[in-house]
Amino acid sequence: MSFVVSARKYRPKSFDEVLGQSHVTDTLKSAILADKLAHAFLFTGPRGVGKTTCARILAKVINSPDPKKAITDHDFGEVDLDVSLNIFELDAASNNSVEHVRNLIEQVRFQPQQGQYKVFIIDEVHMLSQSAFNAFLKTLEEPPPYAIFILATTEKHKILPTILSRCQIFDFKRIQISEVITQLETIAAQESITIDDDSKYVIAEMADGAMRDALSIFDRIASSSNGNIVYDDLVQKLNLLDQDYYFKMTEALLAQDKTTVMTLFHEVLMNGFEGDHFIMGLADHFRDLLLCQDQRSVRLIDASEAVKQRFLAQSKLTTGSFLMTALHICNENDINYPKAKNKRLHVEIALLKICYINQLIENKTSTTAAAPNAEKKTPDPTLTPQEQTKPIVKVSPLQEKEVIDLSDELETEAEQPIEKTQPKTQPDPQPAIKPINEVLIKPTSEATLQNTPSISNIDSLLTIVKKDRAIEEQRTVKNITIDDVQQIWDAYKEKTTTPSTRGVLEKSHLELENNTIEIIVASVIGKEIIQQEIGLMQEIRSSLNNNELDITITIDKTRFPVTEVELPKKYLSFREKYDLMVEKNPELENLIKKLNLKKDNNA
Repeated sequence: MSFVVSARKYRPKSFDEVLGQSHVTDTLKSAILADKLAHAFLFTGPRGVGKTTCARILAKVINSPDPKKAITDHDFGEVDLDVSLNIFELDAASNNSVEHVRNLIEQVRFQPQQGQYKVFIIDEVHMLSQSAFNAFLKTLEEPPPYAIFILATTEKHKILPTILSRCQIFDFKRIQISEVITQLETIAAQESITIDDDSKYVIAEMADGAMRDALSIFDRIASSSNGNIVYDDLVQKLNLLDQDYYFKMTEALLAQDKTTVMTLFHEVLMNGFEGDHFIMGLADHFRDLLLCQDQRSVRLIDASEAVKQRFLAQSKLTTGSFLMTALHICNENDINYPKAKNKRLHVEIALLKICYINQLIENKTSTTAAAPNAEKKTPDPTLTPQEQTKPIVKVSPLQEKEVIDLSDELETEAEQPIEKTQPKTQPDPQPAIKPINEVLIKPTSEATLQNTPSISNIDSLLTIVKKDRAIEEQRTVKNITIDDVQQIWDAYKEKTTTPSTRGVLEKSHLELENNTIEIIVASVIGKEIIQQEIGLMQEIRSSLNNNELDITITIDKTRFPVTEVELPKKYLSFREKYDLMVEKNPELENLIKKLNLKKDNNA
């Protein structure tokens, strides 16, 4: 079997064939032509973008009979440099110990058999151990003039700074989708395989900037396509979520067809896809529709021309308000998806929210537009002349549409506007009293409208309510006195059953200053005992209706009288210890006699 995968068969053999890394290849060619080649290089970047390939090409070029001719004419001489003994490759993922590095250093001592340089390519260099890096430092800094080291890695941050400072660093970037598609077309033509535009874009997008991944996917599909790769076959074999689902889902959402929305999502789940995968794909679809609303940003969409035309057609049916709100809902859904227990219902709620965005926007717009007219026809007699003459802030239709507050519709049904009575012809001698249930609607500034929460941002509303409630509670806090604190302290002490805790509470002193309660104890043990009484702290704050109250515990031995006098320690002799033992237990004498033990009278 002589089949060779495309990633190896079509590996670049010269700098000019390397895709998407011209900033690296041009620099290396200039260094060779100017004869200013460094002794150590570090190639870093994502997988499959050409790091090892460039390392091999560099090794071949500098060991060719005429490096300048090898660069310009791709003439490497008659010697096959691919099997040259002057080029050593080491896989640091499996050879990462100190012994492997020492063996490599031993090879550095010998001069090249043919050619000018001895090149050492160390792939996945970040896998070397700490001791291996240290053993490699001196050789890397001062190698022989004929030795060149090329290190390659995908994780630059794992390499020691001492290694980085000794190398010329070249950062490889991801390959553009257009360049991947061009290479796929070239390879497909050489392999006599036809591939449609949609399939090329799907393969290039799945590769995520890695040419090796793109060629692996291409080989997988080409092996069973009989020389013709089509989009439908590609989606089925790669088990991809067809983009047609997103177009159908968007049409159903715009039509407020909740039955079709739920049915399409059910089909997606039955095909084996997760809800978060679908919702983020839908967010990408909304993002592309948003880009299509401006001709200058259409070029940012990575899709075939046929798909771009579908995006342009569907974008004309949507509005910026709908797309921005839908993107916000999808983003919130993705953030909270891992915490949801019923993940299917979590996604379905988000889809239903998106389904009714346009209806809520229209209702809110009509309500906002009718409000100024109602004020003109029936002036409110309960307002002062200054409030009635206050100017109303006007908002442009576009701005009004972007900042509409749709949060109220999620909580309750839309309330009917309160009908206000016509003003009396005769003025009432008594001052007018505002009805309790009437809400005073004041003109809203433009800055406030821009900060209005969106349909799915209910958490921000709850935060505002809690903040206002906390401010209101602080206003009702009464002045605290030390007697109030002492009364709560004594009540808690009476409920305490632990003797040690009760004793510490009885001996502690309390002081109050600047909304701070200071508890003074005599020892570290007393402080630790009070710190463990979390219920005491909570009871003080709740009883005083002040959650912001600071409670500190300090140790001050001078505040407490000395209750014990330290006496000098007395050391007992063995005879005195024996007498004390016999005094406590007289049976000890009988035990000594039974065991026929002798007492040492001199002890």
